[in-house]
Amino acid sequence: MAGALLTQPLQLPCGVSIRNRIAKAAMTEGLGDALGRPTDGHVKLYGAWANGGAGLLLTGNVVIDRDHLERPGNVVIAGEPDAEMRSRLTAWAKAGTAGGTQLWMQISHAGRQTQALTNPHPKAPSAVKLGLPGNQFGEPVALTESEIVDLILRYATAARIARETGFTGVQIHAAHGYLISQFLSPRSNIRTDKWGGSLENRARFLLEAVAKTRAAVGPAFPVAVKLNSADFQKGGFAFEESLAVARWLEAAGVDLIEVSGGSYEQPKMMDVAGLEAAEEQKVAASTGVREAYFVDFAKAMRAALKIPVMVTGGLRSREAVLHALGTNAADIVGLGRPMCVDTDAPRQLIDGAASLTRWEKTLHMFPSWLSFLRGVNMLRAVEGFAIQYWFYAQLYRLGRGEAVDRNLGVFKAFREVEATHRRLAKEIAAARA
Repeated sequence: MAGALLTQPLQLPCGVSIRNRIAKAAMTEGLGDALGRPTDGHVKLYGAWANGGAGLLLTGNVVIDRDHLERPGNVVIAGEPDAEMRSRLTAWAKAGTAGGTQLWMQISHAGRQTQALTNPHPKAPSAVKLGLPGNQFGEPVALTESEIVDLILRYATAARIARETGFTGVQIHAAHGYLISQFLSPRSNIRTDKWGGSLENRARFLLEAVAKTRAAVGPAFPVAVKLNSADFQKGGFAFEESLAVARWLEAAGVDLIEVSGGSYEQPKMMDVAGLEAAEEQKVAASTGVREAYFVDFAKAMRAALKIPVMVTGGLRSREAVLHALGTNAADIVGLGRPMCVDTDAPRQLIDGAASLTRWEKTLHMFPSWLSFLRGVNMLRAVEGFAIQYWFYAQLYRLGRGEAVDRNLGVFKAFREVEATHRRLAKEIAAARA
């Protein structure tokens, strides 16, 4: 039966087995405290997800530098943790691995995508500012050689601490315009030393981070990478380059590659239009159900690799999930936004549900009489990010042990998240003073 594909275990090259083919994709939680520590909110949220039927849970960004948060509320591992931090990480891991669920820590650094309220002058591969209007993001400063070497070691340190505190794997975030993605892209990396220029040089940071991480956790611990299929920007990281990097990652001993795409400038990962037209990528279109944003890229990558490939983004129907698995477009599929509302979404699909609700298609920031605004790229992008905040607000509720609010207004959710960010930013600044 086709449905049996969903419950087949997935054996990784390192020897670890994931019990089924559905993962909870990484989604930023924003539940950390002012010191960058996990809270009871993480325990409640991941306890619910661990009981939701997924074989694998990927955490949101765990940041390796407290000056470079992806958003206020990130968990931060910037060195050796004290006993309290270890205790909190262990509690988080225990909740997320209930019932044999795999829980992998996603390790990240925001680079130039650090909000200005956290750091007005973030470090990045090059001093190339994010191409977005307004002052939400500051002027980046190019990393020095010694800073680059230190950051590479920080990825490995965070991975080791993840293993020591009970997480069952790690994922290095090299997508969505964060630091490693910035190194990979010739638009944001204009260095002329060994960290820039050729693809080999631009990929050096990622490959060295993988090598140090593997050495830190050993051969039997899962190490995955989230990689952009492309930036979808003119002059950016292209699919041909992504495929070459994927082959190098396979040779480096990575256990799984998750295929994604986009950045804050071109947020393909959220199915939101950027301010400039997306750069089309040459990849063969697959047949059948193709609701996943990156399924064609995943299928092309899967055909070139021996290691497992994961695809996330847009999947809602059981038919599309089975198609992705059954046509070797992916070995495991990720669910994101549906699990902000239905924490048991994987079990629903396994038990035969035809589809999960595509909530983002029912939500709008602007009232119906302003619907014409949705034809303006900038305002479409604003609404797209506001809708993202609606999902953040649902995670806040789950972290408090409350039921989700399916009738929550987008603007109300936006105000709640913005207020929470401002409060946390003040608390973070006070804690560091």
